[in-house]
Amino acid sequence: MSSKIEITNIADWGFDFNTNPIIAGPCSAESQEQIIKIAEGMKGAKPDIFRAGIWKPRTRPGTFEGIGKEGLGWLQAAREILEIPVTVEVANAKHVEEALEAGIEILWIGARTTVNPFSVQEICDALQGVDIPVLVKNPINPDLALWLGAMERLNKVGITKLGAIHRGFSSTIKTKFRNNPEWGYALRLKEELPELPIICDPSHICGNREMIQEISQKALNLGLDGLMIETHHDPDNAWSDAKQQITPDALHELMNNLVIRESVEARPELQSDIERLRQNVDHVDEQIIELLSQRFDYIKSIGDYKRENNLAVFQKDRWEKVTKGRVDMGKTKGLSEKFMMAFLDAIHEEAVKLQEDRIKLDTKDKVKV
Repeated sequence: MSSKIEITNIADWGFDFNTNPIIAGPCSAESQEQIIKIAEGMKGAKPDIFRAGIWKPRTRPGTFEGIGKEGLGWLQAAREILEIPVTVEVANAKHVEEALEAGIEILWIGARTTVNPFSVQEICDALQGVDIPVLVKNPINPDLALWLGAMERLNKVGITKLGAIHRGFSSTIKTKFRNNPEWGYALRLKEELPELPIICDPSHICGNREMIQEISQKALNLGLDGLMIETHHDPDNAWSDAKQQITPDALHELMNNLVIRESVEARPELQSDIERLRQNVDHVDEQIIELLSQRFDYIKSIGDYKRENNLAVFQKDRWEKVTKGRVDMGKTKGLSEKFMMAFLDAIHEEAVKLQEDRIKLDTKDKVKV
């Protein structure tokens, strides 16, 4: 998947951001008094950007869907107190127009909007010719193409101050997370667009405040570029997403406890050491690939035998035995069950395909043209 997107370095956005910028503020703007209390409470922590939702997409009607345009004026109070830029979520052209008119410095596109190219294009059309940073949350389900597509659409109308927000993905499998991190998608996006700043949203990943510190640190350990943390002066009584918001004091503590990791590129004196260690990994990878090639040669032979003896490709009992045995073996070597299952599934898929190809050879021989 190749994507050509022009990206302006975050250092050139025109703001005085710290390394690994922090975006913080309530899930929803509820009142001007609330916004002022939160901003006043943040003076010690002093994040880089103040956030608040004023248009809130909700699954069912009748729940709080945001205060609307009125809240834009309240954000100006936060800007004056903290002297930092503010950002809001936009989901259509009208939101964009009203946010720009109010002088909002940064916009973000939510997960429910990213999933719909029509909505993204409507926002892009409203931003034609506007020079403003736009952050794009990942779509609800793990789909890298949709995530990239939203940024490509923005780029086509001239938006180069682009960033991504990793807020995790929905899943039908119940886990400890509100939205599964699926870190691989964020890392693949970073590989695709190395200059793109990726901000982690641990609030939406966790769904509870207890895990936010842990996930925030993990995001920075993996090389993500900043954090978006929902912060409320009275989170238990917040009008939306109460469980995942923290107080300004907790935000300050979290920021003080974060360990900022440096990139290898920033430490040239360590390059030779890390390269030597990487050579060991490269050597092992070569051995793994050679062994996999040998394994699949054996699979082809098995496929030939099954063809000659009219046997089905998939043998359920054998696969169950292999799966259990290899997973147990992997655990003794410190490999997780999740990794082993993904690894075995990939190998099995290729093995089935190879055996099907061997059986097709027999079919082709019997077809008369």
